[in-house]
Amino acid sequence: MYKIVQRRQLNENIVLMEIEAPFIAKKAKAGQFIIYRVDEHGERVPLTIADHDSDKGTITIIFQTIGGSTQKLAMLKEGESILDVVGPLGVATEYGDAKKVAVVGGGVGCAIAYPQAKALFEAGVEVDLIAGFRDKGLIILEDEMAAVSTNFHLCTDDGSAGYHGFVTNKLKELIDGGKQFDLVIAIGPVPMMKFVCKTTEPYGIKTLVSLNPIMVDGTGMCGGCRVTVDGKIKYACVDGPDFDGHKVDFDELMRRNSTYKKHEADHVCNLTGGVR
Repeated sequence: MYKIVQRRQLNENIVLMEIEAPFIAKKAKAGQFIIYRVDEHGERVPLTIADHDSDKGTITIIFQTIGGSTQKLAMLKEGESILDVVGPLGVATEYGDAKKVAVVGGGVGCAIAYPQAKALFEAGVEVDLIAGFRDKGLIILEDEMAAVSTNFHLCTDDGSAGYHGFVTNKLKELIDGGKQFDLVIAIGPVPMMKFVCKTTEPYGIKTLVSLNPIMVDGTGMCGGCRVTVDGKIKYACVDGPDFDGHKVDFDELMRRNSTYKKHEADHVCNLTGGVR
C-alpha cells in the first residue's frame, strides 16, 4: 500500500498527490513514469512522475480527472492509500550537452514540463519554459514553473493571463528574436506537440516529445503503446516515452489514441451504478 501524504486540488479537474514510495523516489528521473492501481478492481493507469524527493521517500503525480480510474483516485484523501504503484518505468530524458533549452508545456502537460525544466535548471542550463493554457482558470503550477526557469512565459489562448496566443506563437517569436536553442522539449496534447515540431523543424532545432499512447502493461509485452518513429515501430513504455518529434507519425498516434474514446467516456457501471 502506498500512502497519500499530500493532496492538492490545482484547479477544478486537476489534482496533485504526493505519495510514499521510497524505492521509486530513490531511482526516479525526469521523463519516467509509474503505473498505479487504486484497488484490486482497478485498471492499470500510467502517470508521469511530476516530482520526487528521495530524502522524504515520496513521489508526486498530477492528473486530470477524466475517466473512471482517475475519478476513483481523486476521491482518495490524505492518509488513505493506493494499492499498487510500479516504477520508475520508461527511459529517463537524455539532454546531451544542451546549454539553452526551451521546455514547452500545454495544459496538464505542464505537470510533466515542470520536472524537465527543474532537472535542466538545477544542472545549470538556461531554460525558457513556455506554459500554455486555454484560460487563466486552468493555470497550474505557475509559481513552481517560474522558480525552475531562467525565463518563464505564461500563455493563454484567450489572453486572460500572460501572453495572448498559442505556445507555438511564443516559441517562434523567441527563435525569430534571436534565441538560439540547442534543444526544445514539448509535452502536452498530441496536436500541440505536433505543431511545436512543425515550428522547430525549419530551424533544425532538435525537438523531443513525450508521448502518451494507450498503454496496458508498461513493460513492452502487450504492444498497446506502439508508435511509429522514423518509419519503425517503437514502444513508448520501454523505448520512450521521449522520442525525436521530427520523426514521429503524429497522425497515426492521434487515430490510435481515439480508438476507445467512447468507451472511456462510459465509465458508470451498468450493474452497480458506481464508477469503474
